[in-house]
Amino acid sequence: MRTETVDPRYIEIDRWPTLLAAEAMLEGQLAAVACLYSQISRVAAASEAAAARLLGGGRLVYAGAGTSGRIAVQDGVELSPTYNWPEARLVFVLAGGITALSASAEGAEDNREDAVDQIRKAGIGPNDVVIGVAASGATPFTVAAIVEARARGALTIGVSNNAVAPLLTESEHPLLADTGSELIAGSTRMKAGTAQKVLLNILSTTMMLRCGLVYKGLMVNMRVSNDKLAARARAIVREITGVDARTADEAMSASGGEIKVAVLIASGVDVRRAGELLRASGDNLRVAFEQHASDRA
Repeated sequence: MRTETVDPRYIEIDRWPTLLAAEAMLEGQLAAVACLYSQISRVAAASEAAAARLLGGGRLVYAGAGTSGRIAVQDGVELSPTYNWPEARLVFVLAGGITALSASAEGAEDNREDAVDQIRKAGIGPNDVVIGVAASGATPFTVAAIVEARARGALTIGVSNNAVAPLLTESEHPLLADTGSELIAGSTRMKAGTAQKVLLNILSTTMMLRCGLVYKGLMVNMRVSNDKLAARARAIVREITGVDARTADEAMSASGGEIKVAVLIASGVDVRRAGELLRASGDNLRVAFEQHASDRA
């Protein structure tokens, strides 16, 4: 298993000058990101397949243990404020449960039965997308979660840092972040963890793109939950429509804080029709705009 092997280049790293050790660590982080270029076409395919399920009402499920599990959860929880992804459509299948986020529960990674039980209790089914993350690709908990989810008809995506791994074999969409040996042998929170985080960032963001939650590179489905985000929302309305600050403020107020509705209002659509257009478009602002333009033609 490459992530567990000792790299002879770093045998004496504990004796190196601190600056040289830190530089080597940084080089390792950069190499970890670079290795993902080989997986981009696979990531795109997985994202498109996942978006099709999610647009049908499915849930996004993250499964993992230890460091990989915590990285997976971090990716998932950030989708709600950024894209207003509903918490009810996020599921975390974590070895040791949610408490493992702040306290190590390393023994829990061997519990296959718990993984199967969590998948079953969550009612995972054909509309759902399950992402399993494990540096080794052999973590019993994570592999069992993927196997059970796939048996229940869910779309499965496996993320591993080792090529010969059951997690990749059992997943419909295997994604390999081949980061090789760590500078500190087996410390997969380093290169392996960095590659996992970057890969998940790209994977989930691409899903959100294909779900229509981004328009012209802007977070038009963002949850407006504080003053800073309210100001950003008004700026988004102005950027898209070209209206002045007062008009953007009025549109945001009339929309009840919904950016996409506010954009349509600022574009001359009344509140009722804005809601109709978005519902008919599957909440996709670009499609709603196209329909509005067609109505006026």
